[in-house]
Amino acid sequence: MSSTWKLAITADYAEPDGSTIYGDIGLASLAEHGIHWSLVGEEGRDLRAEELEGFDALLLLSGTPVGRAQLEGVTTLKHVARFGAGFDAVDLEACDERGITVTNAPTGLRVPMAHTALTFLFALAHSLLPKDRLVREAAWDRKAEHRGPGLADATIGMIGLGGIGRETVSHLRALDLEVIAWNRSPRPEFCAEAGIEQLDLDEVIARSDYLILTVAANDGTRHLIGERELALMKDTAFLINIARGAVVDESALIVALQEGTIAGAGLDVFEVEPLPADSPLIALENVVLSPHALCWTADFAAATGAEALGEVIAVAEGRTPRNVVNAPRTTVRDAGR
Repeated sequence: MSSTWKLAITADYAEPDGSTIYGDIGLASLAEHGIHWSLVGEEGRDLRAEELEGFDALLLLSGTPVGRAQLEGVTTLKHVARFGAGFDAVDLEACDERGITVTNAPTGLRVPMAHTALTFLFALAHSLLPKDRLVREAAWDRKAEHRGPGLADATIGMIGLGGIGRETVSHLRALDLEVIAWNRSPRPEFCAEAGIEQLDLDEVIARSDYLILTVAANDGTRHLIGERELALMKDTAFLINIARGAVVDESALIVALQEGTIAGAGLDVFEVEPLPADSPLIALENVVLSPHALCWTADFAAATGAEALGEVIAVAEGRTPRNVVNAPRTTVRDAGR
């Protein structure tokens, strides 16, 4: 094996000087571990297999697809590392077959993502966007029209009790808010410790004043919230999606928002990103929108960068990384130099 571990980094979110769209994620530290990095690909198109040949590892800074087409004929790649928690764009089966270890970095973003949920929650509960507009339009005389529903007597429904979901629950309970939750598998110990109820999906949807989505995106959660589920919500309730756009049937959500089936929504993610300029969501006044970036803060970049690069270093040095999300046919240690 070469003494230099070659890391490819997707060029869509990075610059040749090591800066990224997230800020400084610590790429300069890789040289201390004998890891040389280069940018691959171009913004606006998928990666090509010939671009990955010769590299030992690939760091995905975005949701760039990595599937059979990208891996066809690639003989050198041993590791795909995701900057962040989501790995739905990576074909795990294809990586398994080729002995490629896939890791993510879920820990560093848990607190920033919980804060993202709270940001939407407070913005919706206090009608922040309408009040912001009133000031900009010099329409202070209309402020009584936007008192906001508040949170004092609200029930917060959590859909998903993974790492981000549990972190969000902890923040909500610290505010002494009532929380109920749904998760595909039972979480009795956590729920007991947090003082919340775990209920079936329909009951959580129907009882919630604010419904927060933090589930992972996969075949089992695609359009988990659709027309039927939206109809179960109170007409005074709000939907907050910080998971993935595919978890919600966006067409059904738009209709629900337009017709008043629900009161409003806070959306950081969409079925198509960037959100098309002609999307009806943009014109709706009962929606708070963010470009899949509300958690992007300096602390998020530093913590997630350290975690993602720590996994790259571990594999390069033949150690077992912490956050393996697949089952490659060869061991991580075999992949090390």
